[in-house]
Amino acid sequence: MSTPDQAKRERAARRRHKQERQAVIFGVLIAFLAVSGLAAAAVYTGAIDPPFERGFTAKESEDDKLTPQPCLAADTLPVPYSSVTVRVLNATSRPGLASSAADELISRGFVVETTGNASKAYSGVQISFGAAGLASAYTLAAHLPEARLYYDDREDASLDLYLGDSYAGFADLEAVLLDPAVAMASVEGCVLIETITPEPQPTTAAPEAPADEAPAEEVPAEEAPAEDVPAG
Repeated sequence: MSTPDQAKRERAARRRHKQERQAVIFGVLIAFLAVSGLAAAAVYTGAIDPPFERGFTAKESEDDKLTPQPCLAADTLPVPYSSVTVRVLNATSRPGLASSAADELISRGFVVETTGNASKAYSGVQISFGAAGLASAYTLAAHLPEARLYYDDREDASLDLYLGDSYAGFADLEAVLLDPAVAMASVEGCVLIETITPEPQPTTAAPEAPADEAPAEEVPAEEAPAEDVPAG
């Protein structure tokens, strides 16, 4: 038969054991919640890839919306590179992207009007052009196979090249299959440009570009390549 002191000690031991068990359980729960919170934050910020499709959380970007790709008129030849004027815009947070791309375009004979930062972010590569610049857009797109064509309501033949996050550089010159005497092929699934309503010209105004995004210099006339379009 236990004494009052023994019973008191047993009750205290049971309470202590219960408290220890509760502390372990709550500690495990708190640690699990902390790890889950960190993982959720990492997925949300893009630090790690989620184990599921995030389509339902992705924000639809108006800049990346798919627009009909216009067909070329039959027998449309490549435009001489020195006649293609391009404005190069960095649509990412990567510094110096437009400047380096402009240098590459100039080395290939294109005319770079200016470089700068796009007012909005893009995920892909986009060539914006008006009706007068369709052949020029196709000529430039031969150097950027991943680029999408964006038909807008500008009236001149100038091009805007938006470099988004997927931009990984230009195609090797050997892979650019352009011949000044051979008509270019239209992209697969294209439609007649007459059936497309041109989109509003994208806003390209942006804060003043930093030093490494300064406007690229045009190639002086005496330094322009003698043959603008390499034979394929």
